[in-house]
Amino acid sequence: NEGNEYFKEKDYGRAVAAYSEGLRKRCGDAELDAVLLTNRAAAHFHLSNYRSALNDAIQAKKLKPTHLKAIIRGALCHMELKNFVEAIAWCEEGLQIDSKEKKLVEMRTKADKLKLEGTFLGTQTDFSTRRKCQGRAVMGTDLLCERNIKLVLEPSDEEEEVSDGLAEISLDGFHSDSATGAKVHLDADGNLSWPVLFLYPEHEQTDFTVAFHENSRFIDHLMVMFAESPPWDLEKKYLPNNLELYFEDEEREEMYEVNPEHTLLQVLQHERYFVKAGTPTVLVFAKRSPFSKKYFSGKKVHRL
Repeated sequence: NEGNEYFKEKDYGRAVAAYSEGLRKRCGDAELDAVLLTNRAAAHFHLSNYRSALNDAIQAKKLKPTHLKAIIRGALCHMELKNFVEAIAWCEEGLQIDSKEKKLVEMRTKADKLKLEGTFLGTQTDFSTRRKCQGRAVMGTDLLCERNIKLVLEPSDEEEEVSDGLAEISLDGFHSDSATGAKVHLDADGNLSWPVLFLYPEHEQTDFTVAFHENSRFIDHLMVMFAESPPWDLEKKYLPNNLELYFEDEEREEMYEVNPEHTLLQVLQHERYFVKAGTPTVLVFAKRSPFSKKYFSGKKVHRL
């Protein structure tokens, strides 16, 4: 199987595409589709696309309720998304099938412990180092200043420290749905990868990409994320080429449409884009949908 070969080579993006192609053939074999969905979930998981991975695990479990690999993958996704109650439920479901499955036993114990510790915290930003650049606070060195990226920092009672290192931005969660420990990462070539949050207001859903390279285009991520329709898209409207992206200028209560062909860096450099909590956020709508018209009502919208 081509997808499995890509997976072994750790080329997870192509693995997702290959598994998606297999699913598009609609062979009618529920067991095979469950395997393909579970494999694609694993590839999404390794790309840190935990929401997409979970959606695939859910679909696989519907097709084959006793598919243990799908249940384990779904539980792992819930752990990454800090949905500890759901993770426990998935573990218990799997343990009813195999009470000695080591991964589920260990995960069940860990999830229960984390749930009791009350780790569902609001979105926070932990800046270990900060400095000023042309009158505004930014991370670490001049990396953001050079890129003309603007941050909105959370107020802190602690004294700010100056450092030449890139500050770590930690995200504890978007409500209870986001992945944890997300940080801006600087690679060996001096490029940044950001955690990016995708919001789907019409369906009250989210997707979270842990490492979105600043020179990657939005359309490339959308092609992977929506290779198959998510289970909540019953009308099959959320297709890569049928989506509109926006960011919101909360200060002015204005919306700006994002060109999907643009890179993340191009969007972050927009004069009215402000990165909050170290996590760029983009709103996603189906094109010309009644919901988006209602959502934009009363707001000034800057379209392409």
